[in-house]
Amino acid sequence: MLETIASPLTSRFNYQRIELKRCLPAFLSSHKTLFTLLWIAAFASVFLWQRNAVGGGFSAFWRGPLRPMPKMRPVAFNLTDFGAVGDGVTVNTEAFERAISAISKLGRRGGGQLNVPPGRWLTAPFNLTSHMTLFLAEDAVILGIQDEKYWPLMPPLPSYGYGREHPGPRYGSLIHGQNLRDVVITGHNGTIDGQGQTWWKKYRQKLLNHTRGPLVQIMWSSDIVFMNITLRDSPFWTLHPYDCKNVTIRNVTILAPIFEAPNTDGIDPDSCEDMVIEDCYISVGDDAVAIKSGWDQYGIAYGRPSTNILIRNLVVRSMVSAGISIGSEMSGGVSNVTVENLLVWSSRRAVRIKTAPGRGGYVRHITYRNLTFDNVRVGIVIKTDYNEHPDEGYDPKAVPILGDISFTGIHGQGVRVPVRIHGSEEIPVRNVTFQDMSVGLTYKKKHIFQCAFVQGRVIGTIFPAPCENLDRYDEQGKLVKHSVSQNLTDIDYDF
Repeated sequence: MLETIASPLTSRFNYQRIELKRCLPAFLSSHKTLFTLLWIAAFASVFLWQRNAVGGGFSAFWRGPLRPMPKMRPVAFNLTDFGAVGDGVTVNTEAFERAISAISKLGRRGGGQLNVPPGRWLTAPFNLTSHMTLFLAEDAVILGIQDEKYWPLMPPLPSYGYGREHPGPRYGSLIHGQNLRDVVITGHNGTIDGQGQTWWKKYRQKLLNHTRGPLVQIMWSSDIVFMNITLRDSPFWTLHPYDCKNVTIRNVTILAPIFEAPNTDGIDPDSCEDMVIEDCYISVGDDAVAIKSGWDQYGIAYGRPSTNILIRNLVVRSMVSAGISIGSEMSGGVSNVTVENLLVWSSRRAVRIKTAPGRGGYVRHITYRNLTFDNVRVGIVIKTDYNEHPDEGYDPKAVPILGDISFTGIHGQGVRVPVRIHGSEEIPVRNVTFQDMSVGLTYKKKHIFQCAFVQGRVIGTIFPAPCENLDRYDEQGKLVKHSVSQNLTDIDYDF
Protein backbone atom coordinates (compact mmCIF):
# COMPACT_ATOMS: atom_id res chain seq x y z
CA MET A 1 0.00 0.00 0.00
CA LEU A 2 1.16 3.56 -0.57
CA GLU A 3 1.21 4.34 3.08
CA THR A 4 4.09 1.89 3.50
CA ILE A 5 6.41 4.05 1.36
CA ALA A 6 8.53 6.26 3.63
CA SER A 7 8.56 9.92 2.72
CA PRO A 8 11.87 11.61 1.81
CA LEU A 9 11.62 13.87 4.84
CA THR A 10 11.44 10.85 7.11
CA SER A 11 14.26 9.10 5.25
CA ARG A 12 16.49 12.16 5.11
CA PHE A 13 16.59 12.70 8.83
CA ASN A 14 16.62 9.05 9.86
CA TYR A 15 20.39 8.73 10.27
CA GLN A 16 20.28 6.30 13.19
CA ARG A 17 19.80 3.38 10.86
CA ILE A 18 22.82 4.42 8.84
CA GLU A 19 24.93 4.84 11.98
CA LEU A 20 23.99 1.32 13.11
CA LYS A 21 25.09 -0.05 9.78
CA ARG A 22 28.44 1.69 10.18
CA CYS A 23 29.03 0.04 13.53
CA LEU A 24 28.66 -3.50 12.19
CA PRO A 25 31.95 -3.61 10.26
CA ALA A 26 33.91 -2.02 13.09
CA PHE A 27 35.80 -5.24 13.65
CA LEU A 28 37.53 -4.76 10.28
CA SER A 29 41.07 -3.64 10.86
CA SER A 30 41.97 -2.44 7.38
CA HIS A 31 40.42 -0.42 4.60
CA LYS A 32 41.50 -3.08 2.14
CA THR A 33 39.25 -5.68 3.72
CA LEU A 34 36.36 -3.25 3.89
CA PHE A 35 36.84 -2.31 0.25
CA THR A 36 36.80 -6.00 -0.78
CA LEU A 37 33.51 -6.56 1.01
CA LEU A 38 32.02 -3.42 -0.53
CA TRP A 39 33.06 -4.56 -3.97
CA ILE A 40 31.55 -8.04 -3.53
CA ALA A 41 28.30 -6.53 -2.30
CA ALA A 42 28.22 -4.06 -5.17
CA PHE A 43 28.89 -6.76 -7.76
CA ALA A 44 26.12 -8.92 -6.37
CA SER A 45 23.74 -5.97 -6.36
CA VAL A 46 24.57 -5.08 -9.95
CA PHE A 47 23.98 -8.67 -11.04
CA LEU A 48 20.62 -8.86 -9.32
CA TRP A 49 19.45 -5.44 -10.54
CA GLN A 50 20.34 -6.11 -14.15
CA ARG A 51 19.32 -9.73 -14.51
CA ASN A 52 15.91 -8.80 -15.92
CA ALA A 53 17.20 -5.89 -17.98
CA VAL A 54 19.30 -8.11 -20.24
CA GLY A 55 17.55 -10.88 -22.13
CA GLY A 56 18.85 -14.42 -22.51
CA GLY A 57 21.86 -15.89 -20.74
CA PHE A 58 21.31 -16.80 -17.12
CA SER A 59 17.96 -15.01 -16.94
CA ALA A 60 16.13 -18.22 -17.73
CA PHE A 61 17.30 -19.75 -14.47
CA TRP A 62 15.72 -16.91 -12.50
CA ARG A 63 12.30 -17.21 -14.10
CA GLY A 64 9.44 -18.25 -11.90
CA PRO A 65 5.72 -17.56 -11.88
CA LEU A 66 5.04 -13.91 -12.59
CA ARG A 67 4.27 -12.02 -9.42
CA PRO A 68 0.78 -10.57 -9.13
CA MET A 69 0.66 -6.79 -9.31
CA PRO A 70 -0.28 -5.40 -5.89
CA LYS A 71 -3.16 -2.98 -5.67
CA MET A 72 -1.83 0.32 -4.31
CA ARG A 73 -4.86 2.51 -5.00
CA PRO A 74 -8.60 2.10 -4.41
CA VAL A 75 -9.09 1.55 -8.16
CA ALA A 76 -6.73 -0.31 -10.51
CA PHE A 77 -6.82 -0.57 -14.30
CA ASN A 78 -4.94 -2.77 -16.73
CA LEU A 79 -3.45 -1.07 -19.79
CA THR A 80 -5.02 -3.72 -22.02
CA ASP A 81 -8.46 -2.63 -20.80
CA PHE A 82 -7.95 0.44 -22.99
CA GLY A 83 -7.00 -1.44 -26.15
CA ALA A 84 -3.20 -1.59 -25.76
CA VAL A 85 -1.20 -4.29 -27.53
CA GLY A 86 2.25 -5.18 -26.18
CA ASP A 87 3.85 -6.47 -29.38
CA GLY A 88 6.53 -3.76 -29.70
CA VAL A 89 4.97 -2.58 -32.97
CA THR A 90 1.50 -1.25 -32.15
CA VAL A 91 1.56 2.38 -31.00
CA ASN A 92 -0.26 2.57 -27.65
CA THR A 93 -0.27 6.31 -26.98
CA GLU A 94 -4.07 6.58 -27.07
CA ALA A 95 -4.43 3.64 -24.67
CA PHE A 96 -2.13 5.32 -22.15
CA GLU A 97 -3.98 8.61 -22.55
CA ARG A 98 -7.44 7.01 -22.08
CA ALA A 99 -6.26 5.14 -19.00
CA ILE A 100 -4.72 8.24 -17.41
CA SER A 101 -7.82 10.26 -18.22
CA ALA A 102 -9.91 7.72 -16.31
CA ILE A 103 -7.54 7.93 -13.32
CA SER A 104 -7.66 11.74 -13.36
CA LYS A 105 -11.32 11.55 -12.33
CA LEU A 106 -10.57 9.50 -9.21
CA GLY A 107 -8.58 12.02 -7.15
CA ARG A 108 -11.18 12.38 -4.43
CA ARG A 109 -11.36 8.60 -4.06
CA GLY A 110 -7.59 8.29 -3.55
CA GLY A 111 -6.58 8.08 -7.18
CA GLY A 112 -5.98 5.11 -9.43
CA GLN A 113 -3.35 2.62 -10.50
CA LEU A 114 -2.41 1.77 -14.07
CA ASN A 115 -0.91 -1.70 -14.38
CA VAL A 116 1.39 -2.32 -17.35
CA PRO A 117 1.55 -6.10 -17.85
CA PRO A 118 4.42 -8.07 -19.44
CA GLY A 119 5.01 -7.04 -23.03
CA ARG A 120 6.66 -4.35 -25.13
CA TRP A 121 4.41 -1.29 -25.12
CA LEU A 122 5.46 1.16 -27.84
CA THR A 123 4.23 4.71 -27.28
CA ALA A 124 4.76 8.37 -28.06
CA PRO A 125 5.16 10.75 -25.10
CA PHE A 126 2.24 10.98 -22.64
CA ASN A 127 1.40 12.95 -19.50
CA LEU A 128 0.74 11.65 -16.00
CA THR A 129 -1.93 12.90 -13.61
CA SER A 130 -2.05 13.49 -9.85
CA HIS A 131 -2.89 10.72 -7.36
CA MET A 132 -1.65 8.07 -9.77
CA THR A 133 0.47 4.94 -9.56
CA LEU A 134 2.09 3.62 -12.74
CA PHE A 135 3.02 -0.02 -12.02
CA LEU A 136 5.28 -1.94 -14.41
CA ALA A 137 5.14 -5.70 -14.08
CA GLU A 138 8.16 -7.92 -14.41
CA ASP A 139 9.02 -8.10 -18.14
CA ALA A 140 6.93 -5.03 -18.91
CA VAL A 141 8.76 -2.55 -21.16
CA ILE A 142 7.45 0.88 -22.12
CA LEU A 143 9.20 1.77 -25.39
CA GLY A 144 9.64 5.33 -26.63
CA ILE A 145 8.80 5.83 -30.28
CA GLN A 146 11.94 6.83 -32.17
CA ASP A 147 10.49 9.25 -34.75
CA GLU A 148 10.87 12.75 -33.32
CA LYS A 149 7.77 14.03 -35.13
CA TYR A 150 5.71 12.27 -32.45
CA TRP A 151 7.53 14.10 -29.64
CA PRO A 152 5.86 17.43 -28.74
CA LEU A 153 7.84 20.65 -28.55
CA MET A 154 7.85 22.60 -25.29
CA PRO A 155 9.15 26.03 -24.28
CA PRO A 156 12.66 26.23 -22.83
CA LEU A 157 12.90 25.71 -19.10
CA PRO A 158 12.45 29.14 -17.49
CA SER A 159 15.69 28.83 -15.51
CA TYR A 160 17.65 28.01 -18.68
CA GLY A 161 16.12 30.39 -21.26
CA TYR A 162 17.48 28.11 -23.96
CA GLY A 163 16.75 24.60 -25.10
CA ARG A 164 20.15 23.53 -23.69
CA GLU A 165 21.45 22.27 -27.05
CA HIS A 166 19.61 24.70 -29.36
CA PRO A 167 17.85 28.03 -28.87
CA GLY A 168 14.07 27.98 -28.84
CA PRO A 169 11.78 25.07 -27.97
CA ARG A 170 12.85 21.65 -26.79
CA TYR A 171 11.40 18.18 -27.15
CA GLY A 172 9.27 17.00 -24.24
CA SER A 173 9.93 13.83 -22.29
CA LEU A 174 8.58 10.34 -22.97
CA ILE A 175 6.79 10.33 -19.60
CA HIS A 176 5.90 13.83 -18.46
CA GLY A 177 4.06 15.58 -15.68
CA GLN A 178 3.47 19.16 -14.51
CA ASN A 179 1.86 20.58 -11.37
CA LEU A 180 1.22 17.12 -9.94
CA ARG A 181 0.83 15.71 -6.45
CA ASP A 182 1.10 12.17 -5.16
CA VAL A 183 2.56 10.27 -8.12
CA VAL A 184 4.28 6.88 -7.89
CA ILE A 185 6.16 5.10 -10.68
CA THR A 186 7.10 1.64 -9.47
CA GLY A 187 6.83 -2.05 -10.27
CA HIS A 188 8.55 -5.41 -10.25
CA ASN A 189 11.62 -3.91 -11.97
CA GLY A 190 9.79 -3.25 -15.21
CA THR A 191 11.58 -1.04 -17.73
CA ILE A 192 11.08 2.34 -19.39
CA ASP A 193 13.24 2.32 -22.53
CA GLY A 194 13.76 5.53 -24.49
CA GLN A 195 15.36 3.76 -27.47
CA GLY A 196 17.83 6.62 -27.58
CA GLN A 197 20.14 5.18 -30.22
CA THR A 198 18.42 7.07 -33.07
CA TRP A 199 18.51 10.32 -31.11
CA TRP A 200 22.20 9.96 -30.27
CA LYS A 201 23.10 9.31 -33.90
CA LYS A 202 21.12 12.32 -35.16
CA TYR A 203 22.65 14.50 -32.44
CA ARG A 204 26.18 13.55 -33.47
CA GLN A 205 25.33 14.16 -37.12
CA LYS A 206 23.77 17.57 -36.24
CA LEU A 207 20.42 16.57 -37.74
CA LEU A 208 18.28 17.81 -34.84
CA ASN A 209 16.94 21.36 -34.71
CA HIS A 210 15.80 21.18 -31.09
CA THR A 211 17.17 19.92 -27.79
CA ARG A 212 16.53 16.24 -27.15
CA GLY A 213 13.96 15.33 -24.52
CA PRO A 214 14.50 13.50 -21.22
CA LEU A 215 13.12 10.03 -20.62
CA VAL A 216 11.08 11.07 -17.55
CA GLN A 217 10.51 14.67 -16.52
CA ILE A 218 8.32 15.85 -13.63
CA MET A 219 7.94 19.63 -13.19
CA TRP A 220 6.52 21.86 -10.43
CA SER A 221 5.27 18.85 -8.49
CA SER A 222 5.42 17.34 -5.00
CA ASP A 223 5.22 13.99 -3.24
CA ILE A 224 6.74 11.97 -6.06
CA VAL A 225 8.15 8.42 -5.76
CA PHE A 226 10.23 6.39 -8.22
CA MET A 227 10.95 2.87 -6.95
CA ASN A 228 11.83 -0.62 -8.20
CA ILE A 229 12.10 0.17 -11.91
CA THR A 230 14.74 0.24 -14.65
CA LEU A 231 15.27 3.26 -16.89
CA ARG A 232 17.44 2.86 -19.94
CA ASP A 233 18.69 4.44 -23.17
CA SER A 234 17.23 7.91 -22.73
CA PRO A 235 17.50 10.32 -25.67
CA PHE A 236 18.92 12.94 -23.25
CA TRP A 237 18.91 13.26 -19.44
CA THR A 238 17.20 10.20 -18.00
CA LEU A 239 15.26 11.26 -14.89
CA HIS A 240 14.74 15.02 -14.50
CA PRO A 241 12.74 16.32 -11.53
CA TYR A 242 12.40 20.08 -12.08
CA ASP A 243 11.38 22.48 -9.30
CA CYS A 244 9.87 19.65 -7.28
CA LYS A 245 9.49 19.03 -3.54
CA ASN A 246 9.47 15.84 -1.52
CA VAL A 247 10.86 13.36 -4.06
CA THR A 248 12.04 9.81 -3.35
CA ILE A 249 14.10 7.78 -5.83
CA ARG A 250 14.83 4.33 -4.43
CA ASN A 251 16.10 1.05 -5.88
CA VAL A 252 16.18 2.36 -9.44
CA THR A 253 18.55 1.02 -12.11
CA ILE A 254 19.58 3.47 -14.84
CA LEU A 255 21.51 2.25 -17.88
CA ALA A 256 22.95 3.69 -21.08
CA PRO A 257 26.10 2.87 -23.07
CA ILE A 258 29.14 4.33 -21.32
CA PHE A 259 30.34 5.75 -24.66
CA GLU A 260 28.47 7.18 -27.65
CA ALA A 261 25.37 8.02 -25.58
CA PRO A 262 25.82 11.80 -25.18
CA ASN A 263 24.28 13.67 -22.25
CA THR A 264 22.46 10.63 -20.87
CA ASP A 265 22.76 11.79 -17.25
CA GLY A 266 21.15 9.38 -14.81
CA ILE A 267 19.32 11.61 -12.32
CA ASP A 268 19.31 15.42 -12.51
CA PRO A 269 17.62 17.10 -9.53
CA ASP A 270 17.04 20.63 -10.82
CA SER A 271 15.89 23.36 -8.38
CA CYS A 272 14.50 20.60 -6.15
CA GLU A 273 13.92 20.59 -2.39
CA ASP A 274 13.70 17.72 0.11
CA MET A 275 14.84 14.78 -1.96
CA VAL A 276 16.29 11.32 -1.32
CA ILE A 277 18.17 9.21 -3.88
CA GLU A 278 19.15 5.84 -2.42
CA ASP A 279 19.94 2.21 -3.19
CA CYS A 280 20.41 2.80 -6.94
CA TYR A 281 22.75 1.48 -9.63
CA ILE A 282 23.60 3.92 -12.43
CA SER A 283 25.89 3.38 -15.43
CA VAL A 284 25.42 5.95 -18.19
CA GLY A 285 27.12 8.07 -20.85
CA ASP A 286 27.45 11.23 -18.72
CA ASP A 287 27.04 12.15 -15.03
CA ALA A 288 25.34 9.47 -12.97
CA VAL A 289 23.78 12.20 -10.79
CA ALA A 290 24.00 15.93 -11.56
CA ILE A 291 22.43 18.46 -9.17
CA LYS A 292 21.43 21.65 -11.00
CA SER A 293 19.51 24.90 -10.40
CA GLY A 294 19.44 26.93 -13.61
CA TRP A 295 21.85 28.46 -16.08
CA ASP A 296 23.50 31.88 -15.77
CA GLN A 297 21.22 34.94 -15.89
CA TYR A 298 18.11 32.79 -16.38
CA GLY A 299 18.83 30.69 -13.31
CA ILE A 300 19.66 33.78 -11.25
CA ALA A 301 16.34 35.37 -12.22
CA TYR A 302 14.36 32.16 -11.58
CA GLY A 303 15.96 31.91 -8.16
CA ARG A 304 15.05 28.37 -7.11
CA PRO A 305 17.88 26.52 -5.31
CA SER A 306 18.40 22.80 -5.00
CA THR A 307 18.50 22.12 -1.28
CA ASN A 308 18.10 19.39 1.32
CA ILE A 309 19.18 16.47 -0.88
CA LEU A 310 20.40 13.14 0.49
CA ILE A 311 22.22 10.71 -1.83
CA ARG A 312 23.23 7.39 -0.27
CA ASN A 313 23.99 3.75 -0.97
CA LEU A 314 24.70 4.13 -4.69
CA VAL A 315 26.92 2.21 -7.10
CA VAL A 316 27.71 4.41 -10.11
CA ARG A 317 29.86 4.49 -13.22
CA SER A 318 30.69 7.27 -15.68
CA MET A 319 33.51 6.86 -18.15
CA VAL A 320 32.79 10.26 -19.75
CA SER A 321 31.99 12.60 -16.87
CA ALA A 322 31.52 11.99 -13.11
CA GLY A 323 29.71 9.79 -10.64
CA ILE A 324 28.11 12.62 -8.65
CA SER A 325 28.21 16.20 -9.97
CA ILE A 326 27.00 19.55 -8.76
CA GLY A 327 26.56 21.96 -11.67
CA SER A 328 27.64 23.26 -13.90
CA GLU A 329 24.20 24.92 -14.13
CA MET A 330 23.82 25.97 -10.49
CA SER A 331 22.86 29.64 -10.73
CA GLY A 332 19.93 29.35 -8.33
CA GLY A 333 22.22 27.88 -5.67
CA VAL A 334 22.88 24.41 -4.24
CA SER A 335 23.04 23.77 -0.49
CA ASN A 336 22.59 21.17 2.22
CA VAL A 337 23.58 18.14 0.15
CA THR A 338 24.85 14.90 1.71
CA VAL A 339 26.49 12.16 -0.36
CA GLU A 340 27.33 9.02 1.62
CA ASN A 341 28.03 5.33 1.15
CA LEU A 342 28.97 5.70 -2.51
CA LEU A 343 30.99 3.36 -4.74
CA VAL A 344 32.31 4.84 -7.99
CA TRP A 345 33.99 2.29 -10.28
CA SER A 346 35.78 2.44 -13.64
CA SER A 347 35.02 6.12 -14.11
CA ARG A 348 36.66 9.27 -15.39
CA ARG A 349 35.84 11.23 -12.24
CA ALA A 350 34.21 10.29 -8.96
CA VAL A 351 32.65 13.44 -7.45
CA ARG A 352 32.77 16.88 -9.05
CA ILE A 353 31.61 20.44 -8.46
CA LYS A 354 31.74 22.56 -11.64
CA THR A 355 30.92 26.21 -12.18
CA ALA A 356 32.22 29.38 -13.86
CA PRO A 357 32.08 33.19 -13.90
CA GLY A 358 28.60 34.20 -14.98
CA ARG A 359 26.84 31.48 -13.01
CA GLY A 360 26.26 33.45 -9.83
CA GLY A 361 24.57 31.45 -7.09
CA TYR A 362 26.43 29.35 -4.54
CA VAL A 363 27.48 25.82 -3.59
CA ARG A 364 27.67 25.45 0.18
CA HIS A 365 27.12 23.04 3.05
CA ILE A 366 28.06 19.96 1.00
CA THR A 367 29.00 16.79 2.90
CA TYR A 368 30.70 13.75 1.35
CA ARG A 369 31.35 10.77 3.59
CA ASN A 370 32.20 7.10 3.18
CA LEU A 371 33.14 7.21 -0.50
CA THR A 372 34.98 4.39 -2.27
CA PHE A 373 36.79 4.93 -5.57
CA ASP A 374 37.84 1.93 -7.67
CA ASN A 375 39.79 2.58 -10.87
CA VAL A 376 38.94 6.26 -11.16
CA ARG A 377 41.04 8.74 -13.10
CA VAL A 378 40.36 11.76 -10.83
CA GLY A 379 38.70 11.28 -7.47
CA ILE A 380 37.55 14.70 -6.21
CA VAL A 381 37.20 17.68 -8.57
CA ILE A 382 36.18 21.29 -7.98
CA LYS A 383 36.36 23.26 -11.23
CA THR A 384 35.61 26.98 -11.56
CA ASP A 385 36.20 27.60 -15.28
CA TYR A 386 33.47 25.49 -16.88
CA ASN A 387 32.75 28.22 -19.43
CA GLU A 388 29.63 27.11 -21.27
CA HIS A 389 26.88 29.74 -21.51
CA PRO A 390 23.39 29.92 -23.03
CA ASP A 391 24.05 33.19 -24.86
CA GLU A 392 26.03 36.43 -24.65
CA GLY A 393 23.63 37.97 -22.13
CA TYR A 394 25.30 36.55 -19.03
CA ASP A 395 27.16 38.79 -16.59
CA PRO A 396 30.80 37.66 -16.23
CA LYS A 397 30.93 39.52 -12.90
CA ALA A 398 28.22 37.23 -11.47
CA VAL A 399 30.59 34.82 -9.75
CA PRO A 400 29.46 31.88 -7.62
CA ILE A 401 30.36 31.38 -3.96
CA LEU A 402 31.88 28.01 -3.02
CA GLY A 403 32.40 26.96 0.57
CA ASP A 404 31.73 24.70 3.54
CA ILE A 405 32.52 21.43 1.76
CA SER A 406 33.73 18.39 3.71
CA PHE A 407 35.18 15.03 2.69
CA THR A 408 35.34 12.29 5.34
CA GLY A 409 36.08 8.60 4.90
CA ILE A 410 37.48 8.63 1.36
CA HIS A 411 39.07 5.32 0.32
CA GLY A 412 39.81 3.23 -2.72
CA GLN A 413 42.42 2.08 -5.20
CA GLY A 414 43.56 2.64 -8.75
CA VAL A 415 43.19 6.44 -8.66
CA ARG A 416 45.41 8.62 -10.82
CA VAL A 417 44.75 12.04 -9.20
CA PRO A 418 42.89 11.85 -5.86
CA VAL A 419 42.07 15.58 -5.51
CA ARG A 420 41.99 18.49 -7.97
CA ILE A 421 40.53 21.71 -6.52
CA HIS A 422 40.91 24.43 -9.14
CA GLY A 423 39.71 27.64 -7.53
CA SER A 424 40.62 31.02 -8.98
CA GLU A 425 41.23 34.55 -7.83
CA GLU A 426 37.65 35.37 -8.84
CA ILE A 427 36.15 32.19 -7.37
CA PRO A 428 38.17 30.96 -4.39
CA VAL A 429 37.09 27.76 -2.65
CA ARG A 430 36.61 28.32 1.09
CA ASN A 431 36.41 26.13 4.15
CA VAL A 432 37.14 22.71 2.65
CA THR A 433 37.81 19.87 5.12
CA PHE A 434 39.50 16.51 4.57
CA GLN A 435 39.56 13.76 7.20
CA ASP A 436 40.13 9.99 7.14
CA MET A 437 41.37 9.66 3.57
CA SER A 438 43.49 6.85 2.14
CA VAL A 439 43.49 6.29 -1.61
CA GLY A 440 45.70 3.86 -3.50
CA LEU A 441 47.37 5.54 -6.46
CA THR A 442 48.36 4.49 -9.96
CA TYR A 443 50.77 7.45 -10.36
CA LYS A 444 53.61 8.18 -7.94
CA LYS A 445 54.26 11.77 -8.96
CA LYS A 446 54.84 14.47 -6.39
CA HIS A 447 51.92 16.80 -7.08
CA ILE A 448 48.91 14.52 -7.19
CA PHE A 449 46.89 16.37 -4.54
CA GLN A 450 46.35 19.48 -6.63
CA CYS A 451 45.11 22.85 -5.40
CA ALA A 452 44.68 26.46 -6.48
CA PHE A 453 43.05 29.29 -4.52
CA VAL A 454 41.61 27.04 -1.85
CA GLN A 455 41.37 27.55 1.91
CA GLY A 456 40.60 24.79 4.38
CA ARG A 457 42.03 22.16 6.67
CA VAL A 458 43.15 18.60 6.99
CA ILE A 459 42.31 16.78 10.22
CA GLY A 460 44.67 13.97 11.16
CA THR A 461 46.87 12.08 8.72
CA ILE A 462 45.60 11.45 5.20
CA PHE A 463 47.10 9.76 2.13
CA PRO A 464 48.30 11.04 -0.22
CA ALA A 465 49.84 14.08 1.43
CA PRO A 466 47.65 17.17 0.97
CA CYS A 467 48.62 20.33 -0.86
CA GLU A 468 50.29 23.19 1.00
CA ASN A 469 47.20 25.41 0.70
CA LEU A 470 45.46 23.65 3.59
CA ASP A 471 45.99 24.04 7.34
CA ARG A 472 46.94 20.90 9.26
CA TYR A 473 45.20 19.80 12.46
CA ASP A 474 45.74 16.73 14.61
CA GLU A 475 42.98 14.24 15.42
CA GLN A 476 41.97 16.29 18.46
CA GLY A 477 41.45 19.40 16.35
CA LYS A 478 44.60 21.18 17.48
CA LEU A 479 46.36 23.31 14.87
CA VAL A 480 49.66 21.79 13.82
CA LYS A 481 50.68 23.91 10.83
CA HIS A 482 49.29 26.90 8.98
CA SER A 483 49.12 26.79 5.19
CA VAL A 484 51.97 28.38 3.29
CA SER A 485 49.58 30.22 0.97
CA GLN A 486 45.97 29.62 0.03
CA ASN A 487 46.66 30.98 -3.45
CA LEU A 488 49.32 28.46 -4.42
CA THR A 489 48.58 26.95 -7.82
CA ASP A 490 49.56 23.36 -8.49
CA ILE A 491 47.16 22.13 -11.18
CA ASP A 492 48.47 19.72 -13.78
CA TYR A 493 45.93 18.58 -16.37
CA ASP A 494 48.52 16.47 -18.12
CA PHE A 495 47.82 13.58 -15.78
